Amino acid sequence: MNMIDHKTNLHESHLRSIIKAISWRVIASCTTAAIAYVVTGQMGVALTIGTMELFIKIFAYYLHERAWQLVPIGTIRTFYKWWNHSK
Repeated sequence: MNMIDHKTNLHESHLRSIIKAISWRVIASCTTAAIAYVVTGQMGVALTIGTMELFIKIFAYYLHERAWQLVPIGTIRTFYKWWNHSK
């Protein structure tokens, strides 16, 4: 892809976003497992923690996204404007 094409394509595809999300989740879970191994010195415990963290955080992120669906668009901007004017 040349520079012109790159600048005109400002939106990522859904597939690219999904792949990036999965790759980030794998990196984050491996980091958690590595930290758990350093702290506990037990590979089994570290892998259990990393695996649990993987699924718990996917579920937590889903709940986070659904909670944001309850916040009407523009609410944050309205609150920010109110907050700055009330000072």
